[in-house]
Amino acid sequence: MDNQTMKNNSFFDRLKVMLFRHTNWPVTVLLLLGIITVIFPLYMTVVIAFKQPSEMTNSISGILSLPKSFSLSNFKEAMEVTDFWNSLANSLIITISTVIISVILHSMLGYVLGRTQAKRKGYKFIYFYIVSGMFVPFAILMMPLVKQTAMLHLDNMLGVIILYTVFYMPMNVMLYSGYLTNIPMALEEAAYVDGATTWRTYWTVIFPIMKPMHATVAILTALGTWNDVMTPLVIMSGSKNTLPLAQLSFQTQFGANYNLAFASYLLALLPIILFYIICQKQILSGVVNGAVK
Repeated sequence: MDNQTMKNNSFFDRLKVMLFRHTNWPVTVLLLLGIITVIFPLYMTVVIAFKQPSEMTNSISGILSLPKSFSLSNFKEAMEVTDFWNSLANSLIITISTVIISVILHSMLGYVLGRTQAKRKGYKFIYFYIVSGMFVPFAILMMPLVKQTAMLHLDNMLGVIILYTVFYMPMNVMLYSGYLTNIPMALEEAAYVDGATTWRTYWTVIFPIMKPMHATVAILTALGTWNDVMTPLVIMSGSKNTLPLAQLSFQTQFGANYNLAFASYLLALLPIILFYIICQKQILSGVVNGAVK
């Protein structure tokens, strides 16, 4: 046996050891299943969005096959049907406003509760009271909220923004409070020694340090706000459309236009995907640190 053959055998032996001894196969299989679960619906969305209605058949092969020609006509028609630019503007106004207000208010509330709940029992009760809001389903609150917003003349985008800010308060306060446990008190004490007030200490010292958590809160709040259908539907009563509301026009009692609907879904995905790509570097560290309590 020559040297080259021996080297090849040695390489394959090392490869076998690496694959079968150092690979966690249950985890690997779960990851592969997860990848397939994500990629398959995305593939279906893209393929159907570019197909013409005549290419849609009842057979599985007809649905899964690639379109004969890639045309943007479905996207153009979907934009006209949904009044895309106005719906996009409404969604952006609601989402951006909710994210900005949430980051400012929820971070301040998380800071107050995170720093004082260990010292004062009353603040600990307030913390648990706010966090318990995560377990209240929207279906229970829906009818009272519809009546109250109508009475207060908040059955509009402003009312929806206020409701979103309240809905995401429990989760965001919990994340901010948990993240504060990783910030040493010595930083604040040094600022107090230098003569800084609590307000100035928060904005000049604590708020910039919480940048990873700001990104995490922003993307989680934006995702929930951007994709929500029920709250704008019941509060605004169709006076103004967001993108998810506009997409309901593709579904009627007689059927659904899947080609236009899927094209509209792809258009609605683009802004939130871009926002996620911008914030993704901060999200993982923010979630991990915020979960430590």
